[in-house]
Amino acid sequence: MVDVLVAYATKYGSTRQVAEGITAALREAGASVSVVPAGTVREPVGRCDLVVLGGALYSGRWHRDARRFLKRHRRELDGVPVVVFGMGPRDDTEEAWQRSRSQIDRALAKRSWLNPRAVAVFGGVDPPKRGGAPQRDLRNWQAIHTWATDTLAIVTGTEQDRRAPGR
Repeated sequence: MVDVLVAYATKYGSTRQVAEGITAALREAGASVSVVPAGTVREPVGRCDLVVLGGALYSGRWHRDARRFLKRHRRELDGVPVVVFGMGPRDDTEEAWQRSRSQIDRALAKRSWLNPRAVAVFGGVDPPKRGGAPQRDLRNWQAIHTWATDTLAIVTGTEQDRRAPGR
């Protein structure tokens, strides 16, 4: 059985919800999965067959807890396949998607030692509003599910390049 760690960094909870959706998809595919906030992971991650790390993008930066997770576990992650997702745009325009993808790419480029085996940007969600106004939600749950199950191919040896935008 494939042992997967899904670590997430969130401010308002939508990244946690996506991490839980990824976890459900991986479990359906037969993996053993632990899902935890990235900021709480202290135990070694080198025992995992796959690490999934997700974080929200805010003002052009990837969530601090995702960045700290990479710093804290740098040595161990060198020997473990890593896949990454970011929670991106709340506007469904090509420019917004490209901007979010550039933001996650910049965050990852600062860690030249990291070579994620798959990177995706999923649509974001408006923060909770006062007064119950409707929120925009660009998360595509089918794309998230498909991306999650595709990541298992990384540890089973049937992978392809999965740098799709996640729409």
